[in-house]
Amino acid sequence: MKITYVLMHAYGMGGTIRTVINQAAAMAEAGHEVQIASVIRRRGRPQFPIDPRVRLITLDDQRGANAPPRPPRPSRTGRLLERLERRLGRRLRRPRPVPVPPGWEPGPEVPAGEAAKEVFTRRVEERVIEFLQSLQEGVVVTTRPGLNLLSARYAPPHLVRIAQDHMHLDRYKPDVREAIASDYPRLDAVVSLTRRDEAAYRRALGGRVRTAQIPNPLHTLQVPRTDHSAKVVAAAGRLTRQKGFDLLIEAFAQVVRRHPDWTLRIYGGGPWEGRLRNLIHRRHLYNHVFLMGTSRDLDRELAQASIYALSSRFEGFAMVVLEALNCGLPLVSFDCPTGPREVIRDGENGLLVPPEDPGAMAGALCRLIEDRRLRRRLGAAAIDTAAEYGPEAIRRRWEELFTELLAAKRAEGTVLPA
Repeated sequence: MKITYVLMHAYGMGGTIRTVINQAAAMAEAGHEVQIASVIRRRGRPQFPIDPRVRLITLDDQRGANAPPRPPRPSRTGRLLERLERRLGRRLRRPRPVPVPPGWEPGPEVPAGEAAKEVFTRRVEERVIEFLQSLQEGVVVTTRPGLNLLSARYAPPHLVRIAQDHMHLDRYKPDVREAIASDYPRLDAVVSLTRRDEAAYRRALGGRVRTAQIPNPLHTLQVPRTDHSAKVVAAAGRLTRQKGFDLLIEAFAQVVRRHPDWTLRIYGGGPWEGRLRNLIHRRHLYNHVFLMGTSRDLDRELAQASIYALSSRFEGFAMVVLEALNCGLPLVSFDCPTGPREVIRDGENGLLVPPEDPGAMAGALCRLIEDRRLRRRLGAAAIDTAAEYGPEAIRRRWEELFTELLAAKRAEGTVLPA
């Protein structure tokens, strides 16, 4: 069958990008005709390897001269004016705003609350719509709310149109949830990563569209494994508030008081890097906590640790949890919404602690640090858990869904062009 995945930026970094590329590779390996449409392109080459059997196309190349205009930075004078206006209680006369070039103004389709709203310019929306309407047959899988809404409104009904949600419904702003409730029923299926989120969609959509739960797959089960001897705790993810690395650093400050020979390595980059470095210095942890930057071989890095810590304030479905389990690492995780409890069984393959509680995180880390036998027992169970998320097992679940939806199209009389 023909399968099209639509990603916002296939050339970027991030869990959604990596997992969709892995899905596409698994489908190509099974003999399907697969393409990935990258809505925008701002880099010369993808950050993750793409199977040569998967066709990669770009809808809006924004490199070099085609780059979007930069929004003007607020000047010192502008900030002073704002403070003065608040004091006076009235608006003062301001210079005329710099006009936005045609096509770069915000698009009318995607709600303002969409996290990537600034990327959905009028020209980007138009190119996505044109591309969707050009597809002749098969399955199209869109991968974030803005793209899912465009597919619901404009993708031809002879396609199987699937919305894949890589976060979870409750995290979206009210205008996005309102659009989802209105437009997603036009789709053929909505696929969530967790059972909890599928239930939320089922309630929100009232049975007007099929829902399913399919987790993201690991790229391979053949990875290096830890021997649990290194005095290292690992963590990975975008350096943002969501990932809670500030909470993890506070927890590790308590750990090193009891175990000063252990270190914490955090892999990833992002806007909170400076803030986290400042916190490390304020807590005098510069010999214990290290920001390692991004890694192109995270499996190898994880295998050099003995414990993995997940400190997120919320999650969709943290792929790095599966990757850590696959390397034999026992996990300590905040029991945050919505993903960890779907994978981590407390006391079996890891430890769950109350959300956003650095003290509880520190206590669980110390428990594993002080008990190597427990680390090994949980680590062995972790490998068994990871096997349930191998690429072939997850691919089969997608194939079954695609096949059923295509059969339903034919049964309802929708003619697929030859």
